[in-house]
Amino acid sequence: MKSLLFASTLAVMLPSLGAADGSDPKPWTHQNFDADPGKFTFAIHADLTGGERPGIFATAMAQLNLLRPDFVISVGDLIEGGEIQRDQFEAEWEAYDNRVRSFPGPIFYVGGNHDLSTDLSREVWAERYGPTYYHFRYKNVLFLVLDTEDTSPADRVEIAKARAKAIMIYQSDGPEAFAQTEYANLAHRTAGTIGDDQRNYFLEAIEHNTDVRWTFLFLHKPAWQHRVKTPFASIEAALSERPYTVFNGHVQAYGHEVRNGRDYVQLATTGGEQFPDLGLSEDHVTLVTMTNTGPNIANLMLSGIRDKTGAIPRDGGDLCFSVERCGDDQ
Repeated sequence: MKSLLFASTLAVMLPSLGAADGSDPKPWTHQNFDADPGKFTFAIHADLTGGERPGIFATAMAQLNLLRPDFVISVGDLIEGGEIQRDQFEAEWEAYDNRVRSFPGPIFYVGGNHDLSTDLSREVWAERYGPTYYHFRYKNVLFLVLDTEDTSPADRVEIAKARAKAIMIYQSDGPEAFAQTEYANLAHRTAGTIGDDQRNYFLEAIEHNTDVRWTFLFLHKPAWQHRVKTPFASIEAALSERPYTVFNGHVQAYGHEVRNGRDYVQLATTGGEQFPDLGLSEDHVTLVTMTNTGPNIANLMLSGIRDKTGAIPRDGGDLCFSVERCGDDQ
């Protein structure tokens, strides 16, 4: 700003150096700064479980501290979870909480199947964090956080039984046999479940927030991939007359599709197990800049976010951010 003031003063003091019509040459393009009060940025981190690779997520948090978005939100699978005891759940959540605590802005949690698939895991979540689905507004933008593990207690028991059996088959007979199991072919495993109460909650939230300029949805599993109409279809229908963007995780390979004329973005990993056979499977964070004309979405690979010394924080130069390129033994 001081340089611009100096240049303006100089032009006034030495008018003979500029054009007579006031169109003086200047060493800048214009003075319309990209600083609208409605502009903001937030970051999204992807799955870090399914066999978390050490060091990756801690490095990502250090990098987010360099980027300093207004807040960070996830797409679920924040802990390994699964069929474990209460004290293990508590310890895993405490570890995640400690790792995100260094970020100066808010961190918004989204639950995945590792986080919310059992009665016990949901009980622990409720005690620590309250609701598994919720919404909030920020700078006239609506954020919807969904729970794709919203099954009945009876269904959770049956899914757990099918999963345990499928894992035994995987361990004894390999992935091809696993692919033929009941669990591997469950619609819930791929696209999750959203119950009627949750649908009604979001329909009400959408109805009460008609004045927002954009809506973002965050969910772990791609709920729109069911072959039959589900409660999520009602949420999409309620948003059909307004602009929105959807982010999900779960597959742990990056994807993008245009559905209903809107962007549906699937994040890959931020430390979780990678599956390069499914597509781009590399550690990254997503930076979203909200503007007056809509969001700009940039995917930042962890291997390229460096500090002022030119190094990846927390000795990240020794880490493997893409198993496909550097091998899963690093």
